Amino acid sequence: MPQQPLADAVRSLMDRARTDLAELVAFPSVADPRQFPVEECRKAARWVADAFAAEGLTNVQLLDTPDGTQSVYAELPGPAGAPTVLLYSHYDVQPPLDEDAWLSPAFELTERDGRWYGRGAADCKGNILMHLTALRALRRVYGDEYPVGLKIIVEGSEEQGTGGLERYAEAHPELLAADAIVIGDTGNFAPGLPTVTASLRGMTVVEVAITTLAGNLHSGAFGGAAPDALQALVKVLASLHDENGDVAVAGLTNDQTWPGVQYADEQFRADAKVLDGVELTGTGSVADRLWARPSVTVLGIDAPPVIGATSSVQSAAKALVSLRVPPGTDTDAAQDALVAHLEAQVPFGAQVRIERHGNGAPFSADTSGPAYEAMGEAMAEAFGTPMVASGEGGSIPLCNTLQTLYPQAEIVLIGVEEPTTQIHAVNESVDPLELERMALTEALFLRRYAELRKA
Repeated sequence: MPQQPLADAVRSLMDRARTDLAELVAFPSVADPRQFPVEECRKAARWVADAFAAEGLTNVQLLDTPDGTQSVYAELPGPAGAPTVLLYSHYDVQPPLDEDAWLSPAFELTERDGRWYGRGAADCKGNILMHLTALRALRRVYGDEYPVGLKIIVEGSEEQGTGGLERYAEAHPELLAADAIVIGDTGNFAPGLPTVTASLRGMTVVEVAITTLAGNLHSGAFGGAAPDALQALVKVLASLHDENGDVAVAGLTNDQTWPGVQYADEQFRADAKVLDGVELTGTGSVADRLWARPSVTVLGIDAPPVIGATSSVQSAAKALVSLRVPPGTDTDAAQDALVAHLEAQVPFGAQVRIERHGNGAPFSADTSGPAYEAMGEAMAEAFGTPMVASGEGGSIPLCNTLQTLYPQAEIVLIGVEEPTTQIHAVNESVDPLELERMALTEALFLRRYAELRKA
């Protein structure tokens, strides 16, 4: 049967996709009870479970994971001899940050300039709608039987990184077993350019606290001789990069190169909204810096705010430091190197305490199997241009868990996100055309993958 009916079906479902996405975005499902009620996450989980059940999925469950959150699971056996595909996404979202900076309410899907705005519109509720729309289109054109066996897993704490689904999967290794795993949590390198994400950097976070005095002192009476903890912290943080902006932590290398699609400097400046006259940091190509080399970011500092500050020498200061590492780098060893560097750079003999937070290992996909062949053909048909492979500077720890549990499964990372979606920032949005094309891609993929495995 020609594929045009499938494209027509996806297009006809976009109004429904917008309505559903609006309902899902309306849940402030931030998996942090300090910020939002747990019930909002539970409502979102129930919505997702009901939505997949309505598309014929069976054995729909709300799994209570070890971190106290819920993951949605569903399945449906395929035709005899058909492969099984696991579709993944997550319904939890980042907090809205500065709600006054949003041009429309963060948890109210709003159309503006052809885009749909709202927290989670792209990351990752838009990807849940990608899955749902693909399945709905297949049913509309081909009937109730899907071409492959299906498993669905939608987790509830990905953004918090608390590892609930990873621990649950390790305790129930048969649950998510599949021939191919489609991770709906990335996106295209540029709008309209179909992309699979072939690698992810790993991540580790440490908290460094510096103390110099028993308490704050008057800066006029004691400043100049009394050791300032905030000054000490600033010196430590400044030592993390060299004069070019490259990571200066001993044991971490900065000479790796990215072999795939390249990221033009001017395009990156536009995507990142770098201000005029401000230089990019680091050496090598942008792709090298984002996907093949380590990066260090200061995520937060505990220090007096400017408004309300007093004339004081600070007795204590604290910072949260994130280190991203590329595939091929051991995250535990990288964390050790970061801690050793921070300890060695503390001036004045100040007291330092470093608390290690969790690690997520980097991920590299094998792109040589039939799932990638099928995805490439599906993307080329849906977008009218060949698929490219890019890296992703972020981390999805579940990928490594799945790779360890199911070493024979192909893991393919796709999604509706692209540089202008502004995930994790204010005014997050999704381009409905990207959502439409990616839903069509996934529908085409499921059929083509079944055909390739049958051949």
